[in-house]
Amino acid sequence: MTLSATFLGTSGAVPTVERNPSALHLRREGDAFLFDAGEGTQRQMMRYGTGFDVDAVFLTHVHGDHVLGLPGLVQTWDFNDRDRPLDVYTPRGTGDQIRDLVTAVGATPSFRLDVHEVAAGETVLDREAYGIETFRTEHRTRSVGYALVEDDRKGRFDRERAEELGVPVGPKFSKLHAGTPVELDDGTVVEPEQVVGDPRPGRTVVYTGDTRPIDAVATAAAGADLLVHDATFADDDAERARQTAHSTAGEAGRLAREAGVERLALTHISSRYGGNVGALKADAAAEHDGETLLAHDGLTIDVPYR
Repeated sequence: MTLSATFLGTSGAVPTVERNPSALHLRREGDAFLFDAGEGTQRQMMRYGTGFDVDAVFLTHVHGDHVLGLPGLVQTWDFNDRDRPLDVYTPRGTGDQIRDLVTAVGATPSFRLDVHEVAAGETVLDREAYGIETFRTEHRTRSVGYALVEDDRKGRFDRERAEELGVPVGPKFSKLHAGTPVELDDGTVVEPEQVVGDPRPGRTVVYTGDTRPIDAVATAAAGADLLVHDATFADDDAERARQTAHSTAGEAGRLAREAGVERLALTHISSRYGGNVGALKADAAAEHDGETLLAHDGLTIDVPYR
């Protein structure tokens, strides 16, 4: 089951030649989602081949570098005769701003566009085998983060053990794997736990948007396979990070370590660093025991099962 994240924009508030404003495309098999939509997101989608078949858009907060790409993207969907409804999720109290933004040039899309206000601690999308949940972040405005969390998978089926117990190859295998006991011809009952291992964890991808490194983020990221975290500043600009309610790379790394994150991807990189971003990765890697990546536009990360 494919799960991959493509970075469409990794800059801070001011874009650079190499970095577009914030946007992350997440694909889980046939489902596709967009987290934030900074200016130029639709062109980045074309450039990096994500496709336009987005099921829903999740906005972390209503600052320009996270939402100004939405009107153009909606208009392009309209030009391309989209007929599927689009759900847009935005922090509570910001729904009217998003509705006004989408229709700012006087056009209403021909497809249904529903704006949903969300708060931290909600499951905002509930689908078979996974959901998308919100968590609290700390920025200078109403904000939330999002986590795609898969359900646990069934344990592995021990075919060899089943055959040893006399279970014939066929439908009884499927029943046992689904958790239903089966009766053999001699009256023996075989229980699922005799041939099925412990449930295996699904995958978790966490996207913070802009935030300070707070406990609520660490809780949401606990054991995550991929954490995409604000790393606007290097550690020697920690005071500036506090003033602007962002995180340093080192703070992101420390949070990832404390949360037991498998992989950390740093994003929302301030333009003040230009091409000299090595210090940010070094700051984070010094804190985080797992893999640390400095995200760049066009980077795609595949998230495997552990």
